[in-house]
Amino acid sequence: MDFLTAFEAKINLVNQSLQKYFVKQENHQASIYNAMEYSLFSGGKRIRPVLCLAAAELFGGGEEVLPFACALEMIHTYSLIHDDLPCMDDDDLRRGKPTNHVVFGEGLAVLAGDALLNGAAETVLQNSQVSPAQTLEAMKVLFSCSGTEGMIGGQVIDLESEGKAVDAVTLMAMHVHKTGALIIAAAKMGAIISGATREDILNMENFARYVGVAFQIKDDILDVESTTDVLGKPVGSDNLNEKTTFVTLYGLEQSKKMLEDYTQKAIEVLAPYGEAAEFLREFALFLLHRDR
Repeated sequence: MDFLTAFEAKINLVNQSLQKYFVKQENHQASIYNAMEYSLFSGGKRIRPVLCLAAAELFGGGEEVLPFACALEMIHTYSLIHDDLPCMDDDDLRRGKPTNHVVFGEGLAVLAGDALLNGAAETVLQNSQVSPAQTLEAMKVLFSCSGTEGMIGGQVIDLESEGKAVDAVTLMAMHVHKTGALIIAAAKMGAIISGATREDILNMENFARYVGVAFQIKDDILDVESTTDVLGKPVGSDNLNEKTTFVTLYGLEQSKKMLEDYTQKAIEVLAPYGEAAEFLREFALFLLHRDR
């Protein structure tokens, strides 16, 4: 099976599982389910849950990782809903569609994000098929990576850096947390749930850390070079919000070189696994060449 076929198969598996775990209720609070559903099934790339599945497969795991992969996607989706709010990035377009608060209003968008975060925990606790010890360890990774020492911490740095000249150390700290933390969570959880050794879990963390930085550099490049039609969200928003990015700090050509370097570092981490890690190698290259 070639990479794109395998990648699409994993996306389909994630989408089927999300449909299974996300159950709408027709009750007095039905509107919150509509808002959650709108963003959760709005055409996301499913990069993080696919990575979670691929890391699990590398160490002999399978579909038992799906509740964790889907919980991760719920947390990622909630972060996007909140990130688009007027009090944050104030974006009106996400994945080619009006953002959640534009459709449902700011109050319900906030609650939809909150509900998806809560739903992530519910999804794992109600559907985990692995041991309590593995469940707990994976949950610790997921919620530490999405909390104040992970994604939320990066969002704080991002929010406080708007309109300011940010140095390279602060920029890297921002994105290792804001973008990279959930990517690290994906790879580590897949390894943990599959019973990988501590060394293997550390290797997955390092692989994901390099991929996460590369992913953000690529995003910064696309914000300059792509179009709204292709990207599905406004381009040039970083400049509009006076944000320091890899492109503004290093320039376009140097950023492209850094993108290739971090991708190569990620691939080098996989060397001990030989052909078994081929999907993950192709995954890193896929992110390198993506157009959205």
